Amino acid sequence: MERWGRTLLWCGGLSLALIASVLASATIGPVSIPIPVVARVVLDGISVPTLALASGPSETGAAAVSLARLGVGIEFVSPFEFSVPETSRVIVAQLRLPRIVLAAVVGFSLASAGAVMQGFFRNPMADPSIIGVSSGAAAGAVAFIVFPLSVPFGLQGMAFGGALAAAFLVYLIATEGGRTPVATLLLAGIAIQTFLGAVISFMLLQAGWQLKQAVYWLMGHLQASTWGEVGATLPVALLAFAVLAAYARDLNVLLLGEADARSLGIEVERTKRILLGIASVITAGAVAVAGVIGFVGLIVPHVMRLLVGPDHRILLPTSALAGAVFLVLADTAARTGPAELPVGIVTAALGAPFFIYLLRRREVHAL
Repeated sequence: MERWGRTLLWCGGLSLALIASVLASATIGPVSIPIPVVARVVLDGISVPTLALASGPSETGAAAVSLARLGVGIEFVSPFEFSVPETSRVIVAQLRLPRIVLAAVVGFSLASAGAVMQGFFRNPMADPSIIGVSSGAAAGAVAFIVFPLSVPFGLQGMAFGGALAAAFLVYLIATEGGRTPVATLLLAGIAIQTFLGAVISFMLLQAGWQLKQAVYWLMGHLQASTWGEVGATLPVALLAFAVLAAYARDLNVLLLGEADARSLGIEVERTKRILLGIASVITAGAVAVAGVIGFVGLIVPHVMRLLVGPDHRILLPTSALAGAVFLVLADTAARTGPAELPVGIVTAALGAPFFIYLLRRREVHAL
């Protein structure tokens, strides 16, 4: 009960922080929009099937929630009963919210995968890119940008496919006799990352006018995000997270070592395959739509481990929510400065000094 109470407390607080950061971020930009207007636009876009929602034309802004379907003869009038200019509605609903929500989904995905990788490798320096997923996605995306390729789903499809192909190749190299030693997997990941880095450099040398686009993608960005990208990424993130959360207890046992895990009844190799596969999928989905964004999957899970402890039943959901909050705030900073920056620059600029601070305090240690 104590564990469930702590989990609910942390998740509830981080969920409120995420909602607040999303609403606050949607108000910031070249055109300042008040929070009540943002909230009204969000509420207008949410359908509540169990309540009868009576609202007038969007131009008038009249809205009331009736409880008639529940048999209650009381009508509550929404506090957001005011006119919303159509320009503000378009800015919030079509320009800002898709980008903000996608930032939350990407941060959620990267932090979830980072928590799993750090537990899997029992190393606080592990992150989602450690088995070559990010490098594979980068190679696929740069190949699509530099060379005239025709593939399903365009750049995102190439990046997603490249990420999974790299992860699968690392797994094949590291696996021998049905077993995949963690140390071998780590070394294979480093080797594939180095090789793909050389491939990417070669392709960039061949690039002409596409060079700027390729480099910008490699920096990690959320510019021109759409609801279609959110719709493609969110289900992958939620389904993958559900599987990872179901294996949180097994991941806890793996922290004791593979021999102890086997003695406690864990199918070690099967569990490792599932964790690696799902972590690769959730990372690939994030990198495919946002490019290579560093430090989210490294810093956020490590900080949350210091705050909530190593139990992955608490660490996984809190890291995911904290990652969503962090990337929303980082992207807000990236797009509201004197010049808009790729969000990967901001996360690196924030993450590296903080990680050095943890090192100086000796709070980065083996799990």
